[in-house]
Formats: sequence, C-alpha cells, structure tokens
Amino acid sequence: MSSSKSNRLIHASSPYLLQHAYNPVDWFEWGPEALDRARQEEKLILVSIGYSSCHWCHVMERESFEVDDIAHIMNEYFICIKVDREERPDIDQVYMDAVQALGINGGWPLNVFLTPDQKPFFGGTYFSPTGWVQVLQNIQRAYRENPKKLNDTAEELHQHLLRPDTDRFKQKTKSNSWQEDFDALYATLASRFDNTWGGMDRAPKFVMPSIWRLLLRYHHLTNESAPLDQVRLTLNKIQQGGIYDQIGGGFARYSVDGQWFAPHFEKMLYDNAQLLSLYAEAYAVTQDEEYKKVVVETVEWLLREMTHEDGGFYSALDADSEGVEGQFYVWKKSTLREVLGDDEEPVASYFGVTAQGNWEHGNNILYLPKTDVDFLKDHNLDDAHWASLLANAKRKLLAHRNTRIRPGLDDKILTGWNAMMICGLVDAYRVFGDTKVLDVAIRNARFLESALISEGRLYRSYKGRRSTMEGFLDDYAFFIQALLDLYQVTFDEYWISRAGHFIEYVIRNFFDPNDNYFFYSAHHAEKLITRKKEIFDNVIPSSNSVMARNLFLAGTLLDNDDWKKISISMSTNLGHLIRTEPNYMSYWAIAAAEKNIGITEVLFLGDGVQKLRANIHRYFFPYVTIQGAVESSSLPLFEGKVATPGKDTIYVCRNKTCQLPVHTLDEAMKQIVQP
Repeated sequence: MSSSKSNRLIHASSPYLLQHAYNPVDWFEWGPEALDRARQEEKLILVSIGYSSCHWCHVMERESFEVDDIAHIMNEYFICIKVDREERPDIDQVYMDAVQALGINGGWPLNVFLTPDQKPFFGGTYFSPTGWVQVLQNIQRAYRENPKKLNDTAEELHQHLLRPDTDRFKQKTKSNSWQEDFDALYATLASRFDNTWGGMDRAPKFVMPSIWRLLLRYHHLTNESAPLDQVRLTLNKIQQGGIYDQIGGGFARYSVDGQWFAPHFEKMLYDNAQLLSLYAEAYAVTQDEEYKKVVVETVEWLLREMTHEDGGFYSALDADSEGVEGQFYVWKKSTLREVLGDDEEPVASYFGVTAQGNWEHGNNILYLPKTDVDFLKDHNLDDAHWASLLANAKRKLLAHRNTRIRPGLDDKILTGWNAMMICGLVDAYRVFGDTKVLDVAIRNARFLESALISEGRLYRSYKGRRSTMEGFLDDYAFFIQALLDLYQVTFDEYWISRAGHFIEYVIRNFFDPNDNYFFYSAHHAEKLITRKKEIFDNVIPSSNSVMARNLFLAGTLLDNDDWKKISISMSTNLGHLIRTEPNYMSYWAIAAAEKNIGITEVLFLGDGVQKLRANIHRYFFPYVTIQGAVESSSLPLFEGKVATPGKDTIYVCRNKTCQLPVHTLDEAMKQIVQP
C-alpha cells in the first residue's frame, strides 16, 4: 500500500511523478542528486519511465511500487529514478533504444537498469510482482558476484548506442524517377492494408495519420481510386468504431482488436491534433459530411475537456477511472433506459448496445455496427426525425456521463503537442471556415508565446509555471510548422517572421553539419550517455522529417535557398528507406514529395484577399502555398508586384517565376500547376 509519508517526487511538477509521490520507493527525479549518489555509493541505477495516462504503469505501481516489501528491496540495492517520458523524451529515447537493442520489445512502463555511470545493461517493460522481485534479486547478485561481466555488457551496449541512426540508415534511392519511388512505396503500403477493416493489417490497431495523409497526396497526384478508397475505408471504420467517442468526440489512442472496436481508452492530444488535419483534408477531397461531423465534435471535446483557462491544451486523459479501465465511457443497457426513456430502443440499436453487453462485465462500448443509411432503412426511420432524436439522446447521455467520476487528467501543457493541435485547428479552419476555430488556434499560439518562450528559446512544458527544461527538436519543429500554417490563413507576417527566427535558432543549436540532420537536444543541453537524432516516423512524425518539411516550405516562402538545400539533402539521403519502409517514413515521404514535385506559390493582393483565400482553401491543394496582403508586403515574392486599382490581383508562381497576373480565382486555378 502507499505510504502516508511522501518521497522526493512530492516536489515534482509532472502529474506522472506526483502519482508516485507517496510510494514507499525512495524515488529520485532524474538529476545530479541521484546520479552523484549512484557514483558515490557505487550503486546500480533503476530508471523507471512512464506517463500519467499509461494503464500498465498504474498496474505496476499498484502491484509493486506501492508494496513495502518490494520497495525495501528496490531501496536497498538501487538508486531508483522515476522519469516522465513526456517531459524527458531525450532520456526515454536513449533507454528505449537500449532495451530494443537487447532484443526486447519496447513499451511503457520502461524499466531499465544502469551501471553507476548511466550505461544500460538490462531492461524490460511490465513485470509481475513475483517476476519483478526475481529480476531485482538476480541483478543485484550478478553485480555483487561478477561486476566485470555486467560492466562489459553495459559498455558493449553503450558503443552500439553511440553509433548514429543516420550512419546506419542513410542511403539514396537508386531509382530513376520520383514517380517510380512513389509508386513503389505505395505498393509496399498497399500490400499491408487491411481491406476489410481499414488501417494496417495488424492488431492492436493504432491510428497512423501521416500514412493516410500521404495516401491522399498519392491519390491527388495519380488520380487512382485505390488509395482514396483505402483512406475512406479506414476513416469510416475508425469513425464507426469504439476508438471514436461516439457521444463526446475525440479519439482514443488505439484499439486492442483489429476492428477499431475496443479502445485502450486513454485520449492523447497528439492523436486528436493529427486526426483533425486528416479528417479535414479527407473532407476537402470527398465532401463527406460525416468527416465534418468528426472534426466539429473533436473540437468541441478539445474545448470542453482539454483547454486551460488561458488557452493552453492539456496532454491526455487517462484510460482508467475508479481504478477500472474504460469505466467512464462504457454503458449498461439499463442505464440508457433510465436516461433516454422511450427513445432508448432505437438509440441502443444504433450504438450496438445489448442487454448482455458487447464488452466485459455486461458493459457496452458505444460503436456504430451499421452505416446511417442502412440503419435508417432497417428501422424505417425518417432522416430528419432521426437526426433530431439522436442529437437529443447524445446530449442527454453526455450530461449523464459527466456526472461520473472522471478519468485522470494529465494537465501539463507540452509545447510540441500544443503546436500540433494548432496545425490541426488551422487545417479545420482552412476547410470549413469557422473563425471560432481559428481564434482558438491563435489564442493557443499566444499562450505558448507568453508562457513557454523566454529570451528567444522554447521551453518544454507548463504546469502552473514554465518548466526549466528547454524544448527538444520536436517542440521547435512543430511550433515552426504551426507558425507557417498560421501565416497562410491570416496573412499576418508576424507569424512567418517568428518561424524564420526559430528556424535560425534550430540551425544554430541543433544542427549537425557532419550529416545534415538535427540532434534531438540542443548543443548546450544536459549531456546523456549518447545524443540521439530522431529519424523514424511513428504515430507522431519524427522531428527531423518535420524540420525537413519546414525548411523547404519556409525556404520557399522566405526565398532562402540555404534552408531548402538542407531539406533536400535530408530527404534525399534517406531516399532508399522512404521507398522501402514507408510505414516508418510516411512523413518523410510527404516532405520528399513536396521537394520533388515542387511548390506552387499563389499570391493574393487587394481588399478581397481573405475571401480569395477562403475559396481556394475549400479545395485540396497539397502542393500550393498561399501568401496575401491588402496593399504591400515585405515578403520576397511580393517585390515588384502591385494590385490593379479596384481589382483583386492574383499571381501564380513556381521556381521564382510568376505568370501574368489575373483577377479571378477561376483564372488562377487554370494556372496552378498540379502534377
């Protein structure tokens, strides 16, 4: 059981560390106190890494870290350090790589054992209480009886970690054309599709937004129906599944099955940010009203449950409440009857609710077993009447659910994830034109500027106060991306000038000229046992792929060829990997496509620039940037260009060459080069 006495973590700002503040384990935060103690006492280090909404982290805490006898063993033999992976992703990256290099599947909680000089030699994820005690005792025995063997293993693993990923994976593609590469990577992805349920053919099923955004671009270039069909199948199945919160909006992190039905109920800001972009872009291509509904409901969830009073966005909602996973979100059929009365029967049928329950312990996960068209036909319901009944039922169910004990909220505000949400909101505004959504994005950007920027540098997180930890490359990369996006919908040059400032800062403080990639931490950051470069895209795109795209787009908008050269080098030198491993290089592929296809720059001048922008943004033009000014601008492309008196004027440009000005969007659309 938890101790009534707090440990050192009581002084932490991280919600995850604070969850462990009353464990009987003598936890340290990562820092000089713990590391110096390990060296002085020649004690092994246990680093236990997790995050506040991690279900199995809670389980291991309850089963092991709250148990006095187990805590006693940990305290006697080890310096025990707790790390929030969301606050210190640099530490998590190093030791996750180490565990995977040992042939062990990664995940969280991540428990890694280090020598007193921080070199890892063994690790794993969740351990049962019996298994955990055995591991602790075996490691201590090995250290006591044969320290040389243990240290040799640690040094061998350390040498592996010192070798940069860029050295191992840099290889230019050997094909003759970008189109050939694009076709090849699509064929690789297509071979792994789940053609029944959407997504990739595996379980559990994670939403991978950049893969589907890549396929929208492939469809745009080729006009082939298959990639769009796969995107639509995936988005439809996700939207109909339990992974989507059918009454409250927003998406869970993944489904444990292959049908998007049973979610792991935690909701992460970064997933929902990217899914706003994906569903908005998919609407621009298909005009499917269901996609618009998802965007609207997800924004409503963001504002209702995830927004700080000053405009920042919180990080995550836990999967558990009252100690039970999913308790907040599931329903008994009898509860629907209590809440909805006579409307219960059609609503229960619509959401797949049964008296026996469609999930565990007689509970039901709300999902859509049929499309709306089939449901209305089967129940002989009028469309308008059903829409009104359903909306009323969802309001009642949401109000009832809000009376329950809520899941834990990770209320720290992370710069990078907030910037991702700015991008998602801007994409929603581009397509749907709701100025309230843009206002939310701008308010968040202003919050980040006031709370998380000091003396020209970004900081990682905020919870009541700004953290002392400077931002990592992903914080800078996503914030730069957000600034570039904000400029293109507002034409406020403040945003693009700030993007230029932070690009220069990142080049000075993160760039490695030896290979033309960026370190994850700044040159002046705390020195760990190795310094990582984040290359592979996952659920979140890698910070280097986002920077490659930023450099090319900002280099185009601000006419900076040096930035574009770095970007081109970055994607070119990973060309073979982009072609052969698109699952892990999907955002790189988006960046590489922009580099190979080129960007069309559309410039608006005149009183009607915002109306022109709104009209062009109704279309899906992934290889077009938009600039605008009422009279004049200091941006390079505006030099020498003037509006025709009394008329809006449009210039369409590529490769620093502009066509003759035109005055209507229809004329401009004919000039826009779309490969």
